[in-house]
Amino acid sequence: MSMEKQVQEIAANCNSLPERYIRKPHEEYGHVANNDAMSSPTTAADIPVIDFNLLISSSSELERLKSAITTWGCFQAINHGIESSFLEKVREMHKLFFSLPAEEKNKWSREENDTEGYGNDTVLSDQQIVDWTDRLYLTVFPQNLKRLRFWPQNPTQFREVVDEYSSKIVSINEVVLKALARSINLDENCFLDQYGTSGKIQARFCYYPPCQWPEKVLGLKPHADGSAVTVLLQDKEVEGLEILKDGQWFGVPIIPDALTINIGDQIEVMSNGIFKSPVHRVSVNSKRERMTVAMFCIPQTEKDIGPVEGLITDETPRLYKNVTFSLEFFFEYAQIGKRFIEACKI
Repeated sequence: MSMEKQVQEIAANCNSLPERYIRKPHEEYGHVANNDAMSSPTTAADIPVIDFNLLISSSSELERLKSAITTWGCFQAINHGIESSFLEKVREMHKLFFSLPAEEKNKWSREENDTEGYGNDTVLSDQQIVDWTDRLYLTVFPQNLKRLRFWPQNPTQFREVVDEYSSKIVSINEVVLKALARSINLDENCFLDQYGTSGKIQARFCYYPPCQWPEKVLGLKPHADGSAVTVLLQDKEVEGLEILKDGQWFGVPIIPDALTINIGDQIEVMSNGIFKSPVHRVSVNSKRERMTVAMFCIPQTEKDIGPVEGLITDETPRLYKNVTFSLEFFFEYAQIGKRFIEACKI
C-alpha cells in the first residue's frame, strides 16, 4: 500500500482531489455533533507568551506557564536563546530540501513500515484518510540513534545545521521540564528523572502544499503528541496550526522568532492529568505553501512512565497506569482517530 506520488507532486498538477485525501469530519477525533467541522476556526487562540529568561527567576512567569499548560497545553516561547539568524538557517535548509526535484528527494525516502525518512503518511489501511503533507522524519538525538541513510546530503549544510539545532532543543526541553515541575511545587527534577538520560529527539520537517479545496483536506489530522515536549518552529507567514479547546477549534497565531511549545501525552501522564496534552490539527492554505519544523522530545523507552507519586493523594487519586511508550502503538492509535492517552487511563 505504498503511495504512488508525494503530495507535493499531486498538488502541482491537481484537477481533482484523489479520494484518499478527502476528509470525513464525522470520523475525526474531536468532531462535535451539530458543529460544522469543515469550517475554519474564526477565533485566534490567545496562547500565552512566556519569557524563557524569566522562568528561572520569576514566580509570576512560572505561574503563567502553569496557567498556559493547564488551559491550552501550549505556550509561545520568546527569549529562548536561539538567534533569529540561526532559525532562518533552519528554515533555509527545510526550503532547499523541499525545492529539490522529486528524484533527488526520493534518495532519502522512508522504507515501507518505517517512519523515518522522506515521504508522507504510513498507510495502515485502505480506508485511511491521508494527510495533505510531505515530511522528512529523522531521529536527530542522541548521535548513536541517527540513521544517516535517511539524512539528506543535499543541501550540503543540512546535517550540520540540524545537529546544532537539535543540541539547542535538548537544553530547551530540560528548562521546560524543570519549570513545569517547579510550577506545581514539585522537585524540579521529578519529570526529568522519569524522562531519563537516554531520551531521544525526533524531527519532523513538514511541507504543506497549497490546495485549491482547503476545506476538503487536512495537513495533519486531529491528534495529540506522544512526546513529553514538542517544540515547533512555525512558518514565518502562513498560519495553519489549530488547537481544540472546549469543543471549538482555535488558530494559533505566528509570533516572529517565538517557538510554539506544547506538552505531549507523556507529561499528561506524569502530571496525573494536571497538565493537558492538546489535541491539534493543521489546516491547509488555498494559495500558499507552509513549512514547519517540529522537534519531539521523547523519554527513554526502557522503563515505564507514570504519575509522580507526590501528586497522588486521597483527593487526587491516580488517573493513569504506568505505561511503556511505543511509537508504533502511538501511530496506530492516531491513524484510527483515537488517542494514545485513552489506553493509559485507569
